[in-house]
Amino acid sequence: MVEPGLDLHEWQTRWEELQEAIGDDPAGALPEVVRFIEQILNERGYEPGEPVTAEGDDAEIIRSFQAARELSNAAEQGVLPPEDVTVALDDLREIYEFVAEQRAAP
Repeated sequence: MVEPGLDLHEWQTRWEELQEAIGDDPAGALPEVVRFIEQILNERGYEPGEPVTAEGDDAEIIRSFQAARELSNAAEQGVLPPEDVTVALDDLREIYEFVAEQRAAP
């Protein structure tokens, strides 16, 4: 049996590491943050790559993630204004907090 808080602790540790990277280079950290959020969404049973998921429960979470992923792709190509990086990171932070809170619930 897996300890219920173990993955949450791992998520928190990784999130803190990513916050340092964001402080150093927000646009450069964005793709890694997207990969991390996609990982935790998958671990929680979401399917962020499936269009049908965006229409089901918690659709706003999936749509926000998909928008942030698109912005991340633009950032990797060097065509994303800094304010869009900030918007994407804010959306990803909200998703992280939602999923982490949901995971912490008994």
